[in-house]
Amino acid sequence: MFRFVNINLSIDLRFKMANDSSSRAFEGLDDEDIAFIKRFILASGSLKELAATYGVSYPTVRLRLDRLIQKFRILDEFRDEDAYERLLRVQFAEGRFDATTFKHLLSAYQEQKGRS
Repeated sequence: MFRFVNINLSIDLRFKMANDSSSRAFEGLDDEDIAFIKRFILASGSLKELAATYGVSYPTVRLRLDRLIQKFRILDEFRDEDAYERLLRVQFAEGRFDATTFKHLLSAYQEQKGRS
């Protein structure tokens, strides 16, 4: 839904951030997330302008931003946790599966991890 023609811009931005020691907050973000952040900044934080740029509704852009905020929170809060658990939490924040599925997957993983 939020794809860009010029993906090189987000890749360049990711490279610059990867070489900056203060960019740990951006670890775990994909190219689509980086491109969205860039567009958000270029739109001066205007969700209305961003929605027009993408050709989608304001609520759609708001949902995308809310999911990105949640992803930042998860990556920050669980940065010292197991990579798989962090992945499950990020996938849930992105809406890839519902709360029941997330709880089952996380519970099963933690149970399996406890047995090892």
